[in-house]
Amino acid sequence: MQLLLTYSGTVLGDIGLNPFVHAIAEKLASLPVKLCLVMPDGMQLGDLSAPLKLHAKEKKVLMDLAAGDVGFIAADFVEGRCDIEGSMREVMAAAIALLPNNPALDAKASWFGHIIDRFISAARHSIERDAKQIQFHYDLSDEFYQLWLDPRRVYSCAYYRAPHLTLAQAQEAKLDLICRKLKLRPGERYLDVGSGWGALLLWAAENYGVDATGITLSKNQYAYVNKLIERKGLSGRVRVHLLDYRELNPAQPFDKISSVGMFEHVGRANMTRYFAQLKALLRPGGLILNHGITAATPDNPMIGHGMGDFIERYIFPGGELCHIGHVLAHMTDGGIEPLDVENLRPHYARTLWAWSDSLEQQLDAAAIVLPGERGQRAIKAYRIYLAGCALAFEQGWVSLHQIVGQHLATGRSDELDMPRDQAYPWRRDYIYS
Repeated sequence: MQLLLTYSGTVLGDIGLNPFVHAIAEKLASLPVKLCLVMPDGMQLGDLSAPLKLHAKEKKVLMDLAAGDVGFIAADFVEGRCDIEGSMREVMAAAIALLPNNPALDAKASWFGHIIDRFISAARHSIERDAKQIQFHYDLSDEFYQLWLDPRRVYSCAYYRAPHLTLAQAQEAKLDLICRKLKLRPGERYLDVGSGWGALLLWAAENYGVDATGITLSKNQYAYVNKLIERKGLSGRVRVHLLDYRELNPAQPFDKISSVGMFEHVGRANMTRYFAQLKALLRPGGLILNHGITAATPDNPMIGHGMGDFIERYIFPGGELCHIGHVLAHMTDGGIEPLDVENLRPHYARTLWAWSDSLEQQLDAAAIVLPGERGQRAIKAYRIYLAGCALAFEQGWVSLHQIVGQHLATGRSDELDMPRDQAYPWRRDYIYS
C-alpha cells in the first residue's frame, strides 16, 4: 500500500522515506474508523471529510500517537496540545485499535514497586487529603452533574435488570437491588458510607422504612441532601453528616451498612482498616454491602498507556483499585465474612455509555455551567473519562463488584432455617424474586 502525504487535499508524495510518519500512517490505515490527522505544520494524513479528526498542535502528540499511549493523547486534548473532532464512540473505537497491547497488563509493578506503592498510598490518604481529593471531583458543579446523570443523581453503576431499561429505571433497579441484598426492614438503623446526592439513602428510608444515616466528604452533596431531607419531611429519621468514615462514632451500632462507589477512594494501604472500621460500626450478625470498582488483574496497580495517569490527574486524584481477590482478603482481615459476590461489569459499561451520550448532547449547556478555560478543560476531561471508562468496562480492563458481608459468623445451627432474627437468609431467592 502506498501511503501519501497530503496538504489541503493536494498529494505531496510518498511518505515511505519518513519512518516515523510512515509508522503513524500505518496505524491510521488500520483503524476501524477513518481518521484525518493534521500535523503541527499543517500537513495531513487522511481525508478531511473523515468522521474523526485529530489536529496535532505539538510534536508530543505525534509521539504519543505512534506509541499508542491513548491516555497521554487524552491529556494532550485536555491541555490544548491537540483538538479532536468526532463522536466519543468513534474516538474510543480508534483508541482501542491504537493500543499496542492490553492496558490492564501493561502497568504490572515489580515487588519493589508494590512496596513503594504502599508507602505512597498510606501518605496520600490522610483525613485532610481525602477530603480535598473528594471535593476536587464531587464539588466541581452540581449543575454540571445534573446535565448527564439521572434525575436522582445516582453516580454509580446502574443495574439493567432488563436490557430495555432507561438509565433512570436501571438506577432505581440498582437502589432496590442493594436494599434487597441488605434485606432492609422497617426501623433498622442503616448507614450509607459515601452517600452522594442521597438517592440510596432516601430510597431506603421511603421504601423500606429504615432510620437512615449518610456520610459524605462533599460539601455540595451535603448541602443538597439536607435540603432534600427537609423538603421530603424526613428529618426525624434521615440525616447526613459531613464526615470521614474514620471519624464516625455512633452511640449504638448500625444494623445494615452500604458503601457504594466509595472504597475506590480509601487507598490500598488503608483497605483492611477500612473494613475493620465498618465492622466496628456494625452490630454482630449485621450485614454490609460494598459496591465498587475493582482491578482486572491481581498485580497491576493501574491501567497502562497513560490511562491511569489521566484518571489520577484530571478525575479522581488519590483513587486506587484492588483486585477482587485482594478486596476479599482485606474484608476477611477486617473481621467481615464475605457472603455473596456479584460482578456487574457489563452493567457499568452500559451506565457509562448512557452518561457519555447524555453529556455529548449537553455540551452547549455544560459550557454555560462550567465557563472559561478551567471549565473547558473539565468538560474535555469528562468527555474522555466517561467514554474511556465505558470502553474499559466493555473490554474487561476494570470491573465492578458488589459484595455482601456479615459481621462475624453467627455460630448458629439454624442458619438455613431462615429464623426471623437472622439478617442473611443464605439463599438468593429474596434478591431476585
